[in-house]
Formats: sequence, C-alpha cells, structure tokens
Amino acid sequence: MNQQKIINILEQELVVALGCTEPVAIALASATAKKYLKSSVVEIQVKVSGNILKNAKAVGIPGMNSTGIDFAAAIGFVAGNPDKKLEVLKDLTSDDEILANQLIQTGMITVSIAETVKKLYIEIIVKAEKDTVKVVIADNHSNITLIEVNEKAIYHGGCENIGILSDPDSLSGLTIAEIFEFITTVDPEALHLIKKSIELNKVIGLEGLANSYGLSVGKTIKENVEKGFLSDDLATRAMSLAAAGSDARMAGSTLPVMANTGSGNQGIAVTLPVVAVAEKLNIKQDVMIRAVALSHLLTIHIKSKFGRLSALCGVTAAGMGASGAIAYLLGGGLTEVEAAVQNTIGNVTGMICDGAKAGCAMKVSTCSNVAVQSALLAMNNKKIQSTDGFIHNDVEKSIESFCKLGNQGTLQTDQLILELMLEEKV
Repeated sequence: MNQQKIINILEQELVVALGCTEPVAIALASATAKKYLKSSVVEIQVKVSGNILKNAKAVGIPGMNSTGIDFAAAIGFVAGNPDKKLEVLKDLTSDDEILANQLIQTGMITVSIAETVKKLYIEIIVKAEKDTVKVVIADNHSNITLIEVNEKAIYHGGCENIGILSDPDSLSGLTIAEIFEFITTVDPEALHLIKKSIELNKVIGLEGLANSYGLSVGKTIKENVEKGFLSDDLATRAMSLAAAGSDARMAGSTLPVMANTGSGNQGIAVTLPVVAVAEKLNIKQDVMIRAVALSHLLTIHIKSKFGRLSALCGVTAAGMGASGAIAYLLGGGLTEVEAAVQNTIGNVTGMICDGAKAGCAMKVSTCSNVAVQSALLAMNNKKIQSTDGFIHNDVEKSIESFCKLGNQGTLQTDQLILELMLEEKV
C-alpha cells in the first residue's frame, strides 16, 4: 500500500469551491472568454449538456439573489476572476449583480442544449465588435479543453473522458481494504486537506443551522429536537448538520466548501455526518480526522467508477462513504466498514438527480440518516446479502453494480428528467 499515492488522490479530488459547481463552471468559462476580448461584446452564446442544465438552472449563486444559466454566464463575464478557478465568483458585490442583469436585459445572452454525448460540457462563444472567443469546459468543472480566438485555437488542454482528476492507474487498483489500511496507519499530520475540509464544511453547516436558507431542512430538524418532537441521537445530529450545510450552499451562501470529486454538496455530505457523529460520541480529534479521510476516500473510490454526473443523485455515493466512516467511529473494523457501505448501496440506490436546488438538502438529510442506520446494522453483524436485488457478497462487486446502473441503466431516465424539468410549470 503506497501512502503517497493515496495522499496524491486526496490532493487531486479535494478542491475548495465557492458556490454550486455547475453555475460556477459556466461563470469560469465566460470569465475566461472575456480575458481574450479586445472590443465590446455584442453576443454571448451559452451551450451546455443536459446534466449541466439540470444543476445550473435553479440553484443559488453566492451572495446573489438572481439565478439561472444566463445569469451565471453574465456574472462570470462582468465580475468573475478566472485565475481563481472554482472560486471565480469570490467577492461579488450588489453592483456586480446589477451589471449582470443589465447585460441579460440587452438580450445578448442565449442559452441552448449542446449537441454532445458528454455529461459535463459547457461551451461559451462571445462575439464582440472585432473578435470572437470560444471557451469549452468538459468532463470536469474546471477542465478547460479549448480556448479559441477568431477561430484559431490558442489553447488545447485537459483530457477527454477523464471523469475524475486523479491518475486512472492510481484509482484502478484502489480497494476499500487498501483505503482502510491507509487511514489506520497514516500520520494524521499528513491529512491537512482533511482537516481543512472539516473546518470549511463545518462553518457552512453551522451557518445553515443559525440562519434560514432555502428550505431550512437542517435548521428545522434541530428546532424539532429542541421542541422534543425528535430525539437528539446520532441520526438527527448527522441529518441536521449535513442538511444545514446543503441548505446554505444551495441557497447561495458566500462561504466556500471543500468539494469531493467536483461536488460541493458531496463534500458536505461526505464530511458533516461523520463530524456530527464524532462530536456526539466525544471522539478524539485524530480519530475523527481518520474517519473523515475514510469517508472522502470511499466516496472517491465509488465516484471513480460512477462518474461525475448521472441520472442518479451523487449524494448517494457520499452516503456510502459516510456510512463506512461512521462504522469506523463506532469501533468497526474493515468487515463492518464494508458491511455499512453494502447496506447503504442496498438502500439509497435509485434516488434520482433532478438538478441542483434547495431540495438537495432533503436528499443530503436522507442519505445521512441512511449512513447512520447502515453503520448501526453493520455493527450488529447485519449486512444485505447477495440474495437481495443486485447486491453481491463482495462489496466491490456491489459498487460495480451500482455504478453500472448509474452509467448504463439510466440514460433514458436522464433524458426524461430533463424534459420534465423543462416543462412549463404553473
């Protein structure tokens, strides 16, 4: 087991992000295009894949009241700093929002679905009085694959179909057993990114508990514990803190988070249920750090096969990671960790993704609850067996089945979800 290999994976897949990563990626593309303009803009064309449209259509943007794909492109163009990558929208002001909306009102911005088989694809074409710039982001939210000025390519970058930032060879041999050995033997001082993920994500979780964002799922759970309607147990602690973080993020909080495999919501759902359980159990800091590392790595392992965007909700994979980590906090070994992951796969698989929005916090809450339940079952020697559904006795094969379902079995579902989302609603 090569510890440095796994640390390298963490460094690739844990990235600080400000705002939901789909509109942020659109803003990054438009901000990058603006860098190369030498005359006044007359038109901005935004072309996105269906999955990007789902996740950028209604979700909040940090510090802004406005939403939408056209607004993401506009705010990136008028105020984005492309050098900050996924923090491109840092330090926005109300004046920036006014300018972005004025740009939209000119009718210069058009939005359409790109003709592409890629799940994650953004194409921005900015036409100005004397020049035209085209920027393409594909496969990863900050992965600029093309910059074209006046039909001449000045930059080719990124990789095709990478789906995840880490070296495929490093990921291909990774197993839950290897991950578990790593987290039990690594020096916690080497896990500085894990510590940062705990710090950043806990701040936004507490923000969501203290203030009303979106549906206030986490805050409502906490308030109902205080009223005596819900008990103050491991599950409600995990649900309230994690959902509160998602509440704040989906409603446009200006607080950054540590994303996992390109998703801030997954970063929250990987981290905060584990932190909540550790704090409830008064677990030592170094053990909590190891547990959160386990949660991150289990989710990366699953997502490396699952892909970044799918018709299935990515938070389910985060729930699988959190379940294994919670089993570890409860004193479980490798057997219990694998059983917890197996139980979660058998429970939440099939939860659809119908775009990034306030309601995502409810899905985070659900998966956090399942993570605790699955871990408790595992600690009582209970594991879903291969006689049940698509589950295998080998958890690695169960993961493969889950990922195959997400990648191959939901293509028609994905298209139908998109069509339903685009229906005019009254």
